[in-house]
Amino acid sequence: MPTDPTALRNVALVAHVDHGKTTLVDAMLRSTGVFASHELLTDRVMDSVDQERERGITILAKAASVQWGDVRINLVDTPGHADFGGEVERALALVDGVLLLVDAAEGPLPQTRYVLSKALDAGLPAVVVLNKVDRADARPEEVLHEIEELFLDLEAPDDLLDFPIVSAVAREGRAVIGVGMPAPDADLAPLLDTVVAHVPPPGGDPAAPLQALVTNLDASDYLGRLAVGRVVQGTMRRGDTVALLDEETAEGQAPLKRRLSGLLGFEGLRRVDADERGAGDLFVVAGFPEVEIGDTFADPQQPVPLARLSVDEPVLRMTFAVNTSPLAGKDGRYLTSRHLRERLDREVLGNVSIRLADTDSPDVIEVAGRGELQLAVLIESMRREGYELQVSRPEVVLREIDGHRHEPLERGVTDVPDEHVGTVTQALAPRKGRVVDLRPGDPGRTVITWEAPARGLIGFRGLLLTLTRGTALLHTHHAGWVPWAGELPHRQGGAMIADRSGPVTTHALDNLQARGEFFVKPGDDVYEGMVVGESARGEDMVVNVCRAKEKTNIRTHSHDEAAKLAPPREVTLETAIEFIAEDELVEVTPAAIRVRKRLLAEADRRRQRKR
Repeated sequence: MPTDPTALRNVALVAHVDHGKTTLVDAMLRSTGVFASHELLTDRVMDSVDQERERGITILAKAASVQWGDVRINLVDTPGHADFGGEVERALALVDGVLLLVDAAEGPLPQTRYVLSKALDAGLPAVVVLNKVDRADARPEEVLHEIEELFLDLEAPDDLLDFPIVSAVAREGRAVIGVGMPAPDADLAPLLDTVVAHVPPPGGDPAAPLQALVTNLDASDYLGRLAVGRVVQGTMRRGDTVALLDEETAEGQAPLKRRLSGLLGFEGLRRVDADERGAGDLFVVAGFPEVEIGDTFADPQQPVPLARLSVDEPVLRMTFAVNTSPLAGKDGRYLTSRHLRERLDREVLGNVSIRLADTDSPDVIEVAGRGELQLAVLIESMRREGYELQVSRPEVVLREIDGHRHEPLERGVTDVPDEHVGTVTQALAPRKGRVVDLRPGDPGRTVITWEAPARGLIGFRGLLLTLTRGTALLHTHHAGWVPWAGELPHRQGGAMIADRSGPVTTHALDNLQARGEFFVKPGDDVYEGMVVGESARGEDMVVNVCRAKEKTNIRTHSHDEAAKLAPPREVTLETAIEFIAEDELVEVTPAAIRVRKRLLAEADRRRQRKR
């Protein structure tokens, strides 16, 4: 018999960054006995990707399953960053309700608004969890009032305004119904009971003709491409023949029909073989290498497609190209345009919010995404996999509205110490930003809400952290479109450009360090056209950083003292992408990140300027 849909609950955890979604999933897995007593427990077990653990954020939506009494609860953990909103939208297609986590001290922040608006658009009821009520600065009553205002502000329908409230300390696995502090011996039973009572069981008739929506793709070394999704109607059985309805099928072509040989389901954190998955349940299907996100598995006799997933449009684009520097090919394994194209095609299959476009050159591919962070995560993933590439400065995607050019607008919330409020407003002014709200946050801190064109925010995160000595917290999300704001400033100084290839010498840097700040240190290999630093002046400067000290027979004590060099500025992927000008590229290899001019030879650059 198929699983009784009334004994199922599908719920997504949505929240702002760092409000405790992944930690709460850990606690729910522990309290329902998914981890055996002898198992080694890992914090943030759902953040299984290296970059997720390093950056402390969730990038990919993932599913797990827990058994609570007679009810199986499928949990979907989602990212909190707007850059990974495509993952949130796909996760919401799998579920019938959401757990909205809000930090009891910080209250609802921009990403809370973003994910809640998506859940309300999908008509999903929410269970509100006030997390971290044990914080010294927790203010749960005020935060609950702010959440109620947020629901009203987002024009939630009346039936979704009546939401249950649970207070929790997710880290310790304690919860209590209502606003309050869970008892020291409390567990998560109040939360799990509330989910069962308030999140509706999935609709759908297990006896109807099959309709199942693919919301995610994965890959296995043994099974090949895996389709992950939800059975909307009917029952999916191992061994049955199913029809795969893709975009081409909708245009009148006959659907692909194949026997379903590999069917899996979620049990705890594992995927286990399953004989069948009924209406409302989550599935993993192997054996369909042609499947893509948004496709429908249907009954071959009555193939009716479901509505395809729609996600927000990309707002930033940049070019990915084959590495053509003189140092190319020394670190990476994948160097050609074919490798690059195959890797990006693979990314698009599993990431609905990234778009590819061809350019004039077959070696250059345009990649568009939700934001700087999403593109940086993609580049970093490729770098770790052994790819070499060079990427351009991000540009905003423009849109024609009523005959006028419009650009994307970002709304940001910055939490800074009181003494840095002026610093933030001064940094926003030249970037055409405007402050829309100022309110006190934690003791000694202020929360500034502002809006600015997305174009002006490239590099803003790094600048803000520098100006506030790393004390600022910044969150942004897409807030619509505004008329083109005109020219915006970029970096202060020009580029210091190497005029020849060779190793950097201490003698050369010692003589040049008064002219600017270097990105290289003695012994580093450089090449002609490589940007080795930022000059103190506004214009570019060609320098020789390979000059060796001339050997003469004259020695003086003062000249022979060891040179005292300032430490070089560390160039990370994010800072390099933010730093470069339009005529520059970032060279990315597994072992190095370098900044270079598009045209390496000084003569070529001079000719270009004359044109």
